Amino acid sequence: MANKKAEGTYEETLNNSEAFFLKYKKQFIIAVAAVVIVVAGILCYTTFVSGPREAEASTELAKSQALFNAQQYDQAIKGFEKIQSDYSGTEAGNLANLYTALCYAHQAKPNWAKAMENAEKFSTGKDMVISPASQMALGDIYANNNQNDKALSAFKKAADLANSQALDNVNTTIAPLALKKAGILLESQGKKAEALEIYKNIKKTYVNSPAFQDIDKYIERASN
Repeated sequence: MANKKAEGTYEETLNNSEAFFLKYKKQFIIAVAAVVIVVAGILCYTTFVSGPREAEASTELAKSQALFNAQQYDQAIKGFEKIQSDYSGTEAGNLANLYTALCYAHQAKPNWAKAMENAEKFSTGKDMVISPASQMALGDIYANNNQNDKALSAFKKAADLANSQALDNVNTTIAPLALKKAGILLESQGKKAEALEIYKNIKKTYVNSPAFQDIDKYIERASN
């Protein structure tokens, strides 16, 4: 009896499900078709549009990077700004935002306002190689625009990102340098206690870094 009852319940459920599907079959088909269209659209866009576009953008970026590396900033900036305009939304377009900012910052007469305008367009994303350096550069740009709170935040983020990519979570190049910049900025604001804490952290944590070599000088200065 129990088996028959269970079987009857199963058949009833199955019939109800079939009835439900038949009632809403059109809606189901439309929903499935919509998903297929969306997926197909994404695949087509990636294959025929975004893929080639990314490749083109990367090629153009490499040309401007060569000029940047040769310190020909006035010429490089033209190329980076064109990439910003023509390849917005690509990874190369995103990097062009950062390079444009750095070009403005490295000119004989730095334009810090334009540097900040472009640096703020750059998204660090998950690129752990460039992110620490970009954040430190952004900190410098903020500091030169008298936006000290944002500068401090950028310097500390640069240190955190650099440490997170190190095998032992202690980066000995960018992290201590970014922290030292933060300490100096805090000193300039009269916040010696906060600066001293940072300097002591550098001395304790980054023993093998270049920043460690003269950190005692900063500790002594912030202690007075």
